[in-house]
Amino acid sequence: MDPGRAQFIWPVRVYYEDTDAGGVVYHANYIAFMERARTEFLRHHGITLSCMERDHRVLFAVTSLSVHFRHPARLDDALEVSVAIQEARAASMVFGQTIRCGERLLVEAEVRVAALSADSFTPIAVPSFMKAMLNDHLARMLASD
Repeated sequence: MDPGRAQFIWPVRVYYEDTDAGGVVYHANYIAFMERARTEFLRHHGITLSCMERDHRVLFAVTSLSVHFRHPARLDDALEVSVAIQEARAASMVFGQTIRCGERLLVEAEVRVAALSADSFTPIAVPSFMKAMLNDHLARMLASD
């Protein structure tokens, strides 16, 4: 990803294991593709989930997910999964995500993720260094509109 670019893009290849009996990607696998892209977005910015749990006692949980399936992906398709911050709050964030095959938009989603204490599973504030990164990304998104 270009550091100045507003969206993070993660490539995904569709394998046989991703498809259903109809020969298209099984709907739940799109959600897995988006989870991987969000994880890689954080990793790209120097934040790993294992470090967040181990060093900061923070876990992340999806609290809401809205998905619009437009077109199916098929075996061997080369997909691009995008990640963009739409909202950064004290203890949660909202990601806007898309999955494309070439120029064709296949899936759109909005994913709300909460920061939770690894000890009590109750909401806690997103650590300041992560909040700063999210706000910086959000500012770039707004500036690119």
